[in-house]
Amino acid sequence: MTRLCLLPGLLLLISLNGFASGPGDRVATDPRSVISAENAATSAPMPVAELLQTVRIGGATWSPDGKQIGYISNSSGRLNLWVMQADGTGARQLLKSNDRQASPAFTQDGKEIVYEQDKGGDELYDLYAVSVEGGEPRNLTNTDKTSESRPLFSKDGKWLTFGSKEKVESSTNIAIMEWPAGTARLLTHEKDPKASWDAVDWSSDGRYLYAVREVGTDDADVYRVDVKSGTAENLTAHTGKVRMLASEVSPDGKTLLMTSNEKGGYENVVLLDVASKKKRWVTDTQWEAQAGGFSPKGDTFTYILNADGRATINFVDVKTLKASDRGIPAGLNIPGADPSAFREDGSYLFSHQDSTHAPNLYLLSAGGAVTLVTHNESQVLASAALPSSQLVTYKSFDGKLISAFVWVPFNVKRDGTAPVVVMPHGGPTGQTLDSFSPRAILLVSRGFVVIAPNVRGSTGYGMEFEKANYKDLGGADLKDEIAGVDFLKTTGFIDVKKVGIWGGSYGGFMTLMAIGKNPDLWAAAVDEFGILNWYTMLAHSDARLQEYEKTLLGDPVKDKSVYEASSPLKYIRDEKAPLLVLQGERDIRVPKEEAEQVVEILKTEGRTVDAVYYPEEGHGFIKREHQVDELTRSVDWFEKYLKGVTKTQ
Repeated sequence: MTRLCLLPGLLLLISLNGFASGPGDRVATDPRSVISAENAATSAPMPVAELLQTVRIGGATWSPDGKQIGYISNSSGRLNLWVMQADGTGARQLLKSNDRQASPAFTQDGKEIVYEQDKGGDELYDLYAVSVEGGEPRNLTNTDKTSESRPLFSKDGKWLTFGSKEKVESSTNIAIMEWPAGTARLLTHEKDPKASWDAVDWSSDGRYLYAVREVGTDDADVYRVDVKSGTAENLTAHTGKVRMLASEVSPDGKTLLMTSNEKGGYENVVLLDVASKKKRWVTDTQWEAQAGGFSPKGDTFTYILNADGRATINFVDVKTLKASDRGIPAGLNIPGADPSAFREDGSYLFSHQDSTHAPNLYLLSAGGAVTLVTHNESQVLASAALPSSQLVTYKSFDGKLISAFVWVPFNVKRDGTAPVVVMPHGGPTGQTLDSFSPRAILLVSRGFVVIAPNVRGSTGYGMEFEKANYKDLGGADLKDEIAGVDFLKTTGFIDVKKVGIWGGSYGGFMTLMAIGKNPDLWAAAVDEFGILNWYTMLAHSDARLQEYEKTLLGDPVKDKSVYEASSPLKYIRDEKAPLLVLQGERDIRVPKEEAEQVVEILKTEGRTVDAVYYPEEGHGFIKREHQVDELTRSVDWFEKYLKGVTKTQ
């Protein structure tokens, strides 16, 4: 699904264990149950630079022989391509580049890795290939106005498919090339500007591609596409708007593992018989259940259950549909490799993190033993004492239940003196998960209470909730954010005169909307690449994001009043809070014109505003020196305007 985001429960939770079995079973949290843990050995404020020495990795993929893992790491301060042995040893940086790299895929012989790379954050990716031994990469696509992404090899390694999107068009199509010396050609030719294609798996004989065609944010079908003719057969034809998403085909080619929200708008896992097109439902939950992948023998498959921002991996017996978490530790768990987390011996690579521990890769053996593969935490973080997040639920202005994660510093008294920062997420079709959050850690280690709500419009709670802010961006969803502050007030911890807000992308939009519409509530704000004016967004942002914007706000001509009422531009001159604006110069999602407008208006009004524009950065900052600067400036801003402290420690 396209996200403006623009950035961008660990068992099947049941009420008997004190957890809600679905969004509808949540109950409002007693504010006094929110605690400040006592800790006599609290550490000093977490240093920004030291925190960012913690390594982030992503895009991991198995080599064909299962002996190596290719992955993207920021260990050098850039998102570059690395390889390591299956046990995590022998890590080697294959490429050094200022530009971001992503989506590595081994060739069938294991000698090369294909990956994507953009230029200065422009998201116009080319595909490259580089030897696993290192050396000069070669550009496979070499296009200036087309973005090629998500390379996927056929089972026999003779074909490579990938997404292809023209800069001026909104739709992504599927392209293929024969490997290693073929010429790329389009397999799909989408005409609907609201629709895009995504290849998810190959048939074993390389004759077909299984792909998803999405229309807007609420409708999708799964197709089987003939590679030679381009003929596409719809395997999930339906009436109305339903999302049908495939993840993988079984090793015998007979069954597709899928996610569908056909059951009342809630995402559930289903097995589709390719020949008969009959469905066999695996889950029936109102939490978010997403299909994973098949084991090499095809006797097991996985799905991920996201229950209120906490995720577990479930291993399911194909015959009985009985599921087990196989003892994977509690936390936020997701598959650790793409396109398959399984290795041929049946072992399984997964990523594990929680609110106080950075993501690491772990290997679950076929016998059930769990082994740590990576060691990503910096020494400072590993030795630090940090309070865990607390999941809370509160009622908003209209009685709607809102979930949020709250961080409370150690040893805080209920005397109403603690400063607080609200962290709205990106999207709006996104969700704050119970993940490792550098922003929250930096703030809570300095005495700030932090709350990150999943307001209406968030994913993870069903389609009705996801669409509850349609044509009302910055309206009721902003009231949900404010209700979070009201909830924290009743805990007794916070000072309502020391409230800040810090968000990026749609969270940046929410920040600007908040300080404009409710100027007396906020004492400080940090806006990172946020939207000020939906009309200038339509004029300057990427074509795909323009279509996404219309799914949120309607037709820009017929719904002019909606666009105007939902733009912070209408309210920003009423703001009072000191505002810090941070922006990438080459952001194609929220172009820098949005930030420049905010700064010019507030400077003209004589308000307290500062801005930084980071060169060669797109939507979000990936260069470590820019991340250090971003976080240092932001924390300093809140220290100064919420606590009266001029410098962080």
